[in-house]
Amino acid sequence: MKVLVLVDGEHYPPVTRWGIAAVRARGHEVLGALLVGGAEKLPAGGAPDLGVPTRIAGADARGALAAALDELRPEGVVDLSDEPVLGYRERMELASVVLARGLPYLGADFRLDPPVAGPPMPVPTVAVIGTGKRTGKTAIAGELARVAAATGRSPVVVAMGRGGPPEPQVAPAGSVTLERLLELVRAGEHAASDYLEDAVTTGVTTIGARRAGGGLAGAPYVSSVRPAAELAVRMGAGLLVLEGSGAAVPPVPWDAGVLVVPASVNPEYLGGYLGPLRLLLSDLVVVTMALGPAGHENLPTLRSHVRRLRDDARLVATVFEPLPLGDVRGRDVFFTTTAPAPVAADQAERLAEAHGCRVVGWSARLADRAGLAEEMEAAPRYDVLLTELKAAAVDVACDLALRRGAEVVFCDNRAIALEGEPDLRGELERTIGLAERRFDERR
Repeated sequence: MKVLVLVDGEHYPPVTRWGIAAVRARGHEVLGALLVGGAEKLPAGGAPDLGVPTRIAGADARGALAAALDELRPEGVVDLSDEPVLGYRERMELASVVLARGLPYLGADFRLDPPVAGPPMPVPTVAVIGTGKRTGKTAIAGELARVAAATGRSPVVVAMGRGGPPEPQVAPAGSVTLERLLELVRAGEHAASDYLEDAVTTGVTTIGARRAGGGLAGAPYVSSVRPAAELAVRMGAGLLVLEGSGAAVPPVPWDAGVLVVPASVNPEYLGGYLGPLRLLLSDLVVVTMALGPAGHENLPTLRSHVRRLRDDARLVATVFEPLPLGDVRGRDVFFTTTAPAPVAADQAERLAEAHGCRVVGWSARLADRAGLAEEMEAAPRYDVLLTELKAAAVDVACDLALRRGAEVVFCDNRAIALEGEPDLRGELERTIGLAERRFDERR
């Protein structure tokens, strides 16, 4: 493998040359070296003689690494540097630069492979990824699909999940009903998989895929995303929307990316670890649930990380507005959600105000089957169960509601940009356009 080696000035040059010789002995062709910092053991002035072309990174190690990769076109990077020149966070930032270009990053006791690999799809492709579980990826992917459909682009959503179907499963637009979901439960299948929620809330065709495991850089250990994406292409998709799962990213290349980050996230998950990789793979950052103390405290730091790591990415701070997918006006409603309790309480108030219903109770324990059942069984009489299509929505919430003679109405989460923020729909359409331009360039 043709490689670029990263070196530092905390090693004496003869020792670094010894290390480079060991890299060659392991079968790699060394194209050059990048000195990422440190000067304690270097001769005064200039680059050390390491037996290979050597450049000095200077103050901007990330930028210098990116430039070296673009110029030398290596097949991988071998890191011969060490702490303190590269601390834990700094090393992960450089690893992110390498992985974002589809190259492996190797060191003394590790190898990180890029999470996205293989040939690109033969249609424009947008990925919606996140920093973890329950960030709002499905809501944002759904909004992107609606924007694409409204502009005549024939989108198909491919959603991977830990509860996805054994083989890629198509949910044609308009085909997912409550009865169909109950049939899935009776068959022992997961009836609240993201592709089903996408089908219910977007009105477009979706395909379910599954994945198991998640690597440090976001690669699933195994997934069925590529055959699902290929199926979408055969079905005539004009735009492919790939929806990630938790912190795992779709392993199929995309033309443009959207990163969904909850305002409550530990900022280190974006600026540290391999959070920078997810930023480098994205063109639009959507911060969700940005009202309240968490948004007030974290949003400036999240903006700072985006500017530092990907200054050409756009950012939109949003809040979720619950939207019943049926008429609940004048009805007594019990509301179930996976949102944190403070968010659920606020959403219950907004449902009553905006949709004219009486929310007689709510539960934020939709992902806790035992807790959800306990709260629903203790609820006062209600006419309608209003629920997100997530977690235990069908096998517990809908089952209990129907036993009580209540109707079921599903609820979507629609992201609304905060005052003073860019228009979310406009930014999503801009991202779709970017994917289409990049697709044209790579054809």
